[in-house]
Amino acid sequence: MGEATATGLQGRIETLLAARTDANRSFFAAEADRLARCCHRMAERFARGGRLIAVGSSPAARSDVRHVAVEFVHPVIVGKRALPAIGLGPEGGRIAEQLALLAESDDIVLGFGADEVDGEAAAALAAAIDRGCMTLAFAPVGAEWEFEPPATDPFIRQELVETLYHVLWELVHVFFDHRGLLSGREARTVHDSGASSFLYPFLGESETDLETVIADVRESVLMKADEVGALREQTLTENGDVLRAAAGELRRRLDAGGKLLAFGNGGSATDASDLVADLRSPPEARWPARTAIDLTEDSSILTAIANDVGVEQVFQRQVIAYGRDLDAAVALSTSGNSANLIVALGEARRRGLATIAMVGYDGGRIAAEELADHVVLTRSEHIPRIQEAQASAYHVLRELIELGGENR
Repeated sequence: MGEATATGLQGRIETLLAARTDANRSFFAAEADRLARCCHRMAERFARGGRLIAVGSSPAARSDVRHVAVEFVHPVIVGKRALPAIGLGPEGGRIAEQLALLAESDDIVLGFGADEVDGEAAAALAAAIDRGCMTLAFAPVGAEWEFEPPATDPFIRQELVETLYHVLWELVHVFFDHRGLLSGREARTVHDSGASSFLYPFLGESETDLETVIADVRESVLMKADEVGALREQTLTENGDVLRAAAGELRRRLDAGGKLLAFGNGGSATDASDLVADLRSPPEARWPARTAIDLTEDSSILTAIANDVGVEQVFQRQVIAYGRDLDAAVALSTSGNSANLIVALGEARRRGLATIAMVGYDGGRIAAEELADHVVLTRSEHIPRIQEAQASAYHVLRELIELGGENR
């Protein structure tokens, strides 16, 4: 890559970072109070036995559906309660019809891609409103709680939404740590939740100062937004050379007929799905669709390998099956130590694939042992913030793939 091209791409990274910084700051400054109150209402619903039901239709929306569901059901922060959450996509048929079968009046329905042209998520939200559910959306579609990101760039919008639902998941727990819940200005008693009572030890007691708790949660929203803003800056600034080099390598291989294989665990699995969706169905009309496979997508393959061989081989076996020497592998990890990623990266290298890893903490074994050709390091130990900054990194990478070609 020539010096002029590298300078131009670095300038583009700086522009993309500035847009993200401005949108992040304005969005959460405007919505912090409402987010705090939304957390309170969600806590009330969970306390009554309600569940979170996430819905979405497009490939990108489905990655968020799965991401928010796994965060609530399998909390990554020690001490957080597991909360019931279900993800519904078009795999099971019309989403509104699925919702009608599953939703109960105390549930919380979170719609992704509610403004998409197929109308699936919007129809599901309408059905949820009819059922008496609490509804949240990120577009003006008539949901009870609407948080519309102040950006037109679909990548930035997705990143803001991801931070938002991480914040909801983190801060809804604050209300479980207080003795009771309030409705409006008056204290009310939260009645026994039956089989769910072990999740909610405060039930049956009353809270006396809701507004103080709301104020604390509001400040925490702003603090978390500042944290991800700083971490996003670190990730995109310190890794600018890595992202440019990785983008150039990907462009060469994709243009030559290669494909990208993406994989990760948990929330990072959903990020792999999002990256693949962005390659296959680019949000920018002038970008070509690129060939990519999500190695986390097929539950039959994953469970067969895990059951018959072992969890460490779930991605390696797929690299063996699909990987060719023109291809590239992208591994996403918050720790950099996941055994199944390390094994898969090793297999990819043996087969001549280019390897890219996005990792958090200090990079773990992947960074220390240089197990990938290009390592993007996000320096944090807070898993939600790592994932949010990594989303910015792979979105920028997706754009640089095309810009690299334009500037060659």
